[in-house]
This record gives sequence, structure tokens and C-alpha cells, in this order.
Amino acid sequence: MNVVILIVVMVLAGVVIGWLADKIFKGDRPKGLQGDIIASVLTMVIVGLLDWYVIPMMNFSDTMRLLGVIFEPALGALLVLWLMRRSR
Repeated sequence: MNVVILIVVMVLAGVVIGWLADKIFKGDRPKGLQGDIIASVLTMVIVGLLDWYVIPMMNFSDTMRLLGVIFEPALGALLVLWLMRRSR
């Protein structure tokens, strides 16, 4: 997978998670819709790129790399959005 494709997918997934955050957490958006989207996109891209480059250095298989890139950024974005709601 090309890194550019990875970044585009992470940005799109971050937008979706940021938009759905209100329905997932059933609460007020402390920073608004834009804040949720920006926070989730940044988290998705940073964690996704870290996973893409760090997991192979730890000698994990390509399957683990793919699973890490799929699940860990999304969980990280949800964690950041949850922390934003709890920190008000």
C-alpha cells in the first residue's frame, strides 16, 4: 500500500469518526463539529503513519501491520475524542 493512499484513507476515516462522535458519545461537542473532525483526522494520520513505519521495525508480519493500521488509529481517535469531552 502506498503511503499517499494510507494518508487519504486515514483522513477520510477521521472525518467519518469525527462526524459520528456525537452519536457515539451521546453528548455535547465541546469544540464543535470542526474540532472533533480536526482532532480525529490528526490522530488517525499520526497513529496510522507511526503504525505503518514502526510495526515492521518490531519484526511483526504484514498481517499484524495491516491490522494495526486498520484498528489502532480508529481506537486512538475515539480515545482522543472521549478525552476532549471529559476534559471540559
